[in-house]
Amino acid sequence: MHKTFLYSLLLLCTAICFYSCSKSSVKQPVHEDKPFVQDYSIKYYADTTKLNLLQTFSDRNAVVQLLAKEGLQHPFDGKFLYHGTIMSDNTYRFMKFKKIAAMGVYDQQFVYLSDSVVFSNAWAGTLFSKHTLPAAKIFEGGKDFTFLISDGKSLQLVKDSKNLWNGTLTDDEVLSIRYQQNANQFWILGKKTLSVLSAENQLTKVSDGANFTAFDLTNKGQKIVIGTTDGYLEFDPATKKQIGAINKRLPVTNITYVKEVHNKVWFGSNAGAFSLRPDGKFDYYYGERWLPGNKVVHISEGPENAVLVLTTAGLGKIDFKEMTLHDKAVYYEEQVRLRHIRNGFNAALDGMEKGNLATGYMSDSDNDGLWTTMYLGGEIFRYAATKDSVALQNCRESLDALERLFTVNPVPGFPARSFERSGHIENLADPERWQHAPEKEWDWKSTTSSDEIIGHMFAFGAIAELIDDEPMKAKAITLMDTVMSHILKNDMYLVDFDGKPTMWGKWNPKYVNSFPTNVGDRKLNSSNIISMLQTAYHFTKKEKYKAKAFELMNKFGYYENMMRSMNEIGKAPADADDHAKHMSDGWNHSDDEMYFIGYWGLYRYALNDTLKAAYKNQILDHWKAERPEKEGAWNIFTAITGVDEFDLKEAVWYLQEYPLDMINWSIKNSHRKDIDLIEPNFRKQTTKEVLPPDERPVKRHNSNTFDLDRNGVGGTSEESAGDIWLLPYWMGRYLGVISAPGSAPAK
Repeated sequence: MHKTFLYSLLLLCTAICFYSCSKSSVKQPVHEDKPFVQDYSIKYYADTTKLNLLQTFSDRNAVVQLLAKEGLQHPFDGKFLYHGTIMSDNTYRFMKFKKIAAMGVYDQQFVYLSDSVVFSNAWAGTLFSKHTLPAAKIFEGGKDFTFLISDGKSLQLVKDSKNLWNGTLTDDEVLSIRYQQNANQFWILGKKTLSVLSAENQLTKVSDGANFTAFDLTNKGQKIVIGTTDGYLEFDPATKKQIGAINKRLPVTNITYVKEVHNKVWFGSNAGAFSLRPDGKFDYYYGERWLPGNKVVHISEGPENAVLVLTTAGLGKIDFKEMTLHDKAVYYEEQVRLRHIRNGFNAALDGMEKGNLATGYMSDSDNDGLWTTMYLGGEIFRYAATKDSVALQNCRESLDALERLFTVNPVPGFPARSFERSGHIENLADPERWQHAPEKEWDWKSTTSSDEIIGHMFAFGAIAELIDDEPMKAKAITLMDTVMSHILKNDMYLVDFDGKPTMWGKWNPKYVNSFPTNVGDRKLNSSNIISMLQTAYHFTKKEKYKAKAFELMNKFGYYENMMRSMNEIGKAPADADDHAKHMSDGWNHSDDEMYFIGYWGLYRYALNDTLKAAYKNQILDHWKAERPEKEGAWNIFTAITGVDEFDLKEAVWYLQEYPLDMINWSIKNSHRKDIDLIEPNFRKQTTKEVLPPDERPVKRHNSNTFDLDRNGVGGTSEESAGDIWLLPYWMGRYLGVISAPGSAPAK
């Protein structure tokens, strides 16, 4: 292995000149932080035992009204993340005496259909047009207050209480009516036909079909979109011919409603709503992140660019707001500080009842140290980029929490996983891992993992490099020296209170090299320990760290382990031991997290330029394997190498598409017909293309972005944006690959 290391160094020497000469001339791309459209939902829940919801509309005054079989309703008291309710609308008290069968909007005003009239409270109440269909349930307004009405069987055209025309669909039932303004004609959809009533009141069947469910005129009356029980089809009203074949490549093919809103075609289904994008793909709104229920009964235009999606369980008001990434960061910063700081840790909010934030508590975690170092890293980069004093104070408080992990337990140099007030061990996660602290008021969690240690060293190094507060820098350097001295003293193990190495805190060659070369832990542990030793040496200048790093790379093959391509990582061979097989049953995304966090110290604090060039190759090799995931953090971490290609566009996509609602709702995508599922594989990639973050489960960076479903959760917890979103955003700001809001990239 000694020869292998030296030979590799010789090969790399030829790259050093190129690296040294070109690193300052490479021009990295920069995302200019201009406003984008962020969607989020405000939900209003109905009492389904009392209400059968039918329709919802908004008028020119931004009033939202709903029609149920039980009468008029309105949404009450909802805002983002705080659910509202559906209540009886008594604002116009005499409306409750009207037998309203349907409602709509005409010239931006509410209009109503009863058993005998079409009427409104607008226009000083002058609209009061009688009809003679007592079972009428469908109507549509045309030119000059003309209305076409149907009870499902008969059709009647009225104006000013005058019957202008009567008719029926031959052997069919009327489902819906739409008015085409540019041609002054009404289109009528039946269960198996499409017909048109001309301006001359001539009814003509123009198309036969089957299993029609809903339709709408789109593109300024130039196209008709018809939903069916198995996809949708498009129809040209000018030529009266179908356009192409039926489209079944949809999230859900059983269409319950079709409506064009703000120039986008929206579809309702029995499993959520979805809208057609310009690229032909769909934005899918499923589950309680977006809707109170999944069975959609009506869709309409809401106030201020919103879309109203009515379900059997209530109303989802989907808002679209322009914001910059910085605006989103400000929101997430508040989210973290308001609900996710526990004893200085970056914590999740658990124990919630159906998304009710007021019912949650900040929970302890196996990885309190890791999640906190990742949030701390983001705040370090925030301070380095902005010099914001609030960010500095956030750093100080998180560092205090990390420091106490070392002092709350009696083991020298050993950081606990977590700590909590005493007397509650049975209520904490993994109660068997908790120990009593020397301070009677506190308990601490043992069995600290390598995940925490690499997180500690990442944050300590970033503080020492980027924070200009001398006491904080000194504390960070002391802590990194403390933990690394513990590891060296204990023969490259993290030794717990019982005098034994923790399960994962093992960097000794006997352990690391016991894995077959294609098992990921051999490469991971080598990479992490070299990163940590380099970081400790860079800031303490203690030769023991540098010497140990070279010893591990030179004598024990850690350099060779690190340089092994990710393409070689896979399942352990048949003759491997059970531990190796268990550790390689599939791609480990926690390993990805540990690698990339470790790359900060591996690359920036490299012991020489030759190694730095090699580490760059290692990072890029890993990044190439990760590209299909479009993982914002890993793309931004890759930018530390100075390369001009690190999928910045995909990183920004991740940041923009991440949902503002970070509650762990139940999510389902595996039923979708618009995604390409692939065969089971080692990487656990389920689809050819990863779904947007706002359509999949909210997860941390150590999870698989290709997970399609999350079942049975129901809004029991809210994740913190501290590690999930703020870390990659603020790192991008510090590295200069994401601009400040409104500022153009430097030429």
